Amino acid sequence: MDVFVYGILTEPERVAEVLDSFVFVGPATLTGLRLVEGRYPTLAPGGQTAGRLLRTDEVAALDEYEGVEDGLYLRENVPLDAPEGHPDRAAVYVGDPDRLDADATWPDDSANRDQGFAEGVEAYLERADVRVRLTPENTV
Repeated sequence: MDVFVYGILTEPERVAEVLDSFVFVGPATLTGLRLVEGRYPTLAPGGQTAGRLLRTDEVAALDEYEGVEDGLYLRENVPLDAPEGHPDRAAVYVGDPDRLDADATWPDDSANRDQGFAEGVEAYLERADVRVRLTPENTV
């Protein structure tokens, strides 16, 4: 699976502490979501975020690291714009801003005012053009 990573997971040494097998595919840009700092970095609606595209089969290990089972982060799949031979989608981890003390707000779905964090993220991803673009590396 291809995963868009940002923050500390862009560092190979840190990823090697979490995963046994991985490769960085290249630099990537996430559009439609911007980086927000908190106790740990997370994403919020709008803007763009620079990061890297990571390929691994060890998604369960990443989910554990990101606290998916505890609801700290969600793993969402978004379209991936990359050359032929790459998957059509990439995973993105989005952290709960309330639990991370991050200044991020997810828009309410007007039909569901009592929605939680996960529902707000999913509603936003359905409406917005959020995608990962593999960024060509500069050549000299």
